[in-house]
Amino acid sequence: MNRMEWREKKKTNAKKELLEWGKVIVISVIAALIITTFVKPTLVEGESMYPTIGEHDYLIVNCLSYLGESPQYGDIIVFETQMKTDEGKDKNLIKRVIGLPGDVISVREGKVIRNGQVLEEPYINGDYTPGDVEEITVSEHHVFVLGDNRPNSLDSRSEQVGLVDYEDIVGNVLVRLFPLDRIGGVK
Repeated sequence: MNRMEWREKKKTNAKKELLEWGKVIVISVIAALIITTFVKPTLVEGESMYPTIGEHDYLIVNCLSYLGESPQYGDIIVFETQMKTDEGKDKNLIKRVIGLPGDVISVREGKVIRNGQVLEEPYINGDYTPGDVEEITVSEHHVFVLGDNRPNSLDSRSEQVGLVDYEDIVGNVLVRLFPLDRIGGVK
């Protein structure tokens, strides 16, 4: 093989390698876009869902969970709000679904009442929900949400949050990845 043939072969091999790398990069970018469309990693800031979810827990949120389906009682959802963080970014909240469209919700004497029945809530921090709420009927395509740490939660009891529109729901919590000793599904 002469020098000219050797150079041509080297160029051809370099082009093939570049093409292979290009394919890998394009496939990786497409895969990353697809994954981030379906799931969203979320770092929890705050204690409003304690003891179920703690501050600095790292969660994966299923962004497709409500395509064609509606939220259910007990779902832990992430939703967008009009609020801003200290840095000026949009603030998402994480709460538990307590009321569905058509439900009548109230809070009296520390108890949450749904459709005339006091809820049994073994997942909350303590056994008291502060802040009386007069009967509110959950409107169509909305949910009523509460944090599990009721004394320290900004939720549907507040005018700042109110009822959460389905369109504002990012998704429901799929799994906790951190801390490692609590990895797994979130109930």
